[in-house]
Amino acid sequence: MQVDAIAVELRPRPMWEAADLGVRLLQSNARSVWRSCAPVYAVVFALALATVEISPWLPSLIIFWLKPWLDRSVLFVLSRAVFGQSTRASDLWQAQRSVWWRQLFGTLLWRRLSPWRSFTQPIYQLEGQRGASRRQRRTQLLRGQRGAAGGMHFAFANVEVALMFGLLAMAMWFAPEEARGNLFTWLARDDSVGAALCLAGAYGTAVAVLEPFYVAAGFAMYLNRRVQLEAWDIEQEFRRAF
Repeated sequence: MQVDAIAVELRPRPMWEAADLGVRLLQSNARSVWRSCAPVYAVVFALALATVEISPWLPSLIIFWLKPWLDRSVLFVLSRAVFGQSTRASDLWQAQRSVWWRQLFGTLLWRRLSPWRSFTQPIYQLEGQRGASRRQRRTQLLRGQRGAAGGMHFAFANVEVALMFGLLAMAMWFAPEEARGNLFTWLARDDSVGAALCLAGAYGTAVAVLEPFYVAAGFAMYLNRRVQLEAWDIEQEFRRAF
């Protein structure tokens, strides 16, 4: 890796500070992230909503289960942003084989419910190791960091739920006062297509807004862990000096 080409100020940080750095990284590169990933999100959400006729709960389940797959596109953009490169949808399309289809089953099956998946995803997607060496690498980076990575995951999961219910509450807030009780009953108890679409739409919106920040926080924690293990900050300074 060309450490001297990294456009982010790397130094050993507490893990929570590293997560904040990830949020700032996403904010600085929001245009690249959204113009590249928005079409992917839109297609997935449209296909998920189209399954509402099969079962009212299916759209939300599909969006929930495909989040790690969506995360791969965001991570691709952020991994380029670290080196000062902007990304367009065409760049993501050209890299679709490695971003979307490589390790698809692992992403959606045995690694899907990992409480530190945004922290370990760069190992699988960016480092290119396989087999025992990849398992050893994962163990090395996770050693002593499971609490921080799991805590970050737990925090984002709670914010996601709060954001979804906040969107639903906002809809009821803007409804006529005499209709609010009926609207709440309709959303909470009715199995109609309309109610299922509203719930899935609110959940999908919360995912689209929050998930890129979750990926960025985990990626920055991964970079920080590598700085701790490999002293990238010192190497950067030496390369800049000489």
